Amino acid sequence: GITLSEYFRDMGYNVSMMADSTSRWAEALREISGRLAEMPADSGYPAYLGARLASFYERAGRVKCLGNPEREGSVSIVGAVSPPGGDFSDPVTSATLGIVQVFWGLDKKLAQRKHFPSINWLISYRYLYL
Repeated sequence: GITLSEYFRDMGYNVSMMADSTSRWAEALREISGRLAEMPADSGYPAYLGARLASFYERAGRVKCLGNPEREGSVSIVGAVSPPGGDFSDPVTSATLGIVQVFWGLDKKLAQRKHFPSINWLISYRYLYL
């Protein structure tokens, strides 16, 4: 999916890619690394989990494309992380929080009260680079 997004970005388009769910992808990575007898880290996930997540999310951004005509394109990644039981100390969630620039934390209690979007603004953040 990210490779197709980069293709259209290189054509000069602004692309938004939705990745649902990176938690399931990380669980599959854990299963594969277990079958390959690789050394596990936190909760059985491979030690390179953070590096793999970073290599995915760092492919987002704006670029000036080579060639004629001059053009500029971008890729924005919207990733969904579903920690088991809403536990933000989960290794996948922790690794993702260290990489992303915007985080919207959803609150189960707000959703149960039919408050949508159920974003808890006290735990959500955005990095601002000036």
